[in-house]
Amino acid sequence: MNTSSVKADFAAIANLIQPKLSPDSRILTTETELAPYRLNCEGDAAQTQLVLRVADKSDIAVVLKLASDHKNTKLAFTVHPLSTGRNWGYSSARANDRNAIILDLSGLKNIVKDDETLGIFTVEPGVTQQQLRDYLNDQQLKFMVPVTGAGPGCSILGNVLERGYGITPYTDHFAAVNSIKGFLADGTEFQSAVAELDKSKDKLVDKTYKYGLGPYLDGLWTQSNLAVVTEITLRLKAEPEAFSAFYLQFASEHQFEQAQQLVFTILQKLEGVVGSVNIMDQRRVTAMMAPNPNGAAAHQVMTEQQVARLAKDYDIPAWTIAGTLYGQKTVVKAAKAEVKRFAAGQCSKMIFSDSWLINIGRMVMQLLPSGMLSKQRKMLSSLDGGIEIMRGYPNQVALPLAYWRNPRIQPSKDQALNPAADGCGLLWYAPLVPMRSEAMRRFIGHVRDVCPKYGIEPMITFTSLKHDTVDSTIPIVFNLADPAAVTQAHACLEALVSEGLRQGWVPYRLNLAQQASLLDPDTPFWQISGKIKQALDPDNIISPGRYQPAYHCPKPDPQP
Repeated sequence: MNTSSVKADFAAIANLIQPKLSPDSRILTTETELAPYRLNCEGDAAQTQLVLRVADKSDIAVVLKLASDHKNTKLAFTVHPLSTGRNWGYSSARANDRNAIILDLSGLKNIVKDDETLGIFTVEPGVTQQQLRDYLNDQQLKFMVPVTGAGPGCSILGNVLERGYGITPYTDHFAAVNSIKGFLADGTEFQSAVAELDKSKDKLVDKTYKYGLGPYLDGLWTQSNLAVVTEITLRLKAEPEAFSAFYLQFASEHQFEQAQQLVFTILQKLEGVVGSVNIMDQRRVTAMMAPNPNGAAAHQVMTEQQVARLAKDYDIPAWTIAGTLYGQKTVVKAAKAEVKRFAAGQCSKMIFSDSWLINIGRMVMQLLPSGMLSKQRKMLSSLDGGIEIMRGYPNQVALPLAYWRNPRIQPSKDQALNPAADGCGLLWYAPLVPMRSEAMRRFIGHVRDVCPKYGIEPMITFTSLKHDTVDSTIPIVFNLADPAAVTQAHACLEALVSEGLRQGWVPYRLNLAQQASLLDPDTPFWQISGKIKQALDPDNIISPGRYQPAYHCPKPDPQP
């Protein structure tokens, strides 16, 4: 039976699964219980009808076996595992198959300190950035959390499986993962060949060596639908003796090429000391600092005059470089001197987080009444929030960007932000761009040409993963309550991607709709991927359609 062509009987499926579960695992079926799983930032309808909140890993194998046993019956169903479901702008908790039950693994929160000297830790899917931070603090362990801008409540494991990255020293989060465990579609629990051969009690050696023995399989479990991952073991970076964030400002738009070359030099010459480096344009920084001058409900791009006024008020240059230096005090001191030497005579302003100017600014703000110098306070607060992220302390400093066009909720640092639950409209265009000034300048022109045609603010960030690799993140922010704005936002993303591909700018990850429309099942790569899927999951039980271009997602039922 093709589960995609017949609507599942979720009540009967719930009755089938419930008796087989451990006592603490729960099935959710009421409208109130399901509501959080139906929310996303893209404006796509999510028809989740059944959620299994897993409390015991053994239940995963039970459910997978039931799905396999009933694949040709009226109780046929698929499963869609998620860690915390906070994949903002990339479908959040939505499954691609209407007959999928959501396998919510957020209740699996174990953290294992495998070796505190080596910095080796194992985490389960529900472990968030904040929970890992709290664990390290409670244990008085001096390590950095591999944070992202997605916020404290997002899963460490989920980000790894999407091949996410951050701005801390271990920039590529999957690169820091040494071993992965989980379940295949038939319920088989897998681990590496090293772990299988190791007869010792703790099997530590598997957790210290990434590539194992024999064919390297762990990469198959990322950006795929081949398994349900239940734990990862990763290296955490020890907190450095010294830290300094640097901000290099360029007053003129025409200085981008200088900024790009400077970033290239810093990354190439100071590899191992410098973390990732961002280049942000004026509109991107403005959206982080200032309220939307057109009002959050307006589907309207800021004029050049508005940008210039806000840039003057908040002292925002045309281009800002943000980076970090980590290491021993003598090393960081020497690296700072090198950054200053590289940037001398090029940038309009050079700021270091440990400078006397910043420290005096903090002291002044503490002494003055809270109502005074509100703009300067916001600037300093944003700066401090960014510094905390760079030090491996999760916070919400980047999340207000998602609320730029949300007329219903004004974000506050005192409240937990959830862009999906709060009705924020957000999509991402995140292509890889060669680290060449000419290609990057053409990309800037591309974004600034396409976005305004669809009423989207062209906000640009380049994140330099290595001296030869750049990922650009373009947030497509819109009013989710405005149907016309939703349509325009999706059209904007499609236009950015289609022309970008012709220029050689390929996204490093895709949302569900893009996976279906852009990936060609007849190309050799996806033919190979399809064969692996057929071998590991012949009944297509795990997340049908996820990075699976041959899958045809059924149209959703008409809304009542």
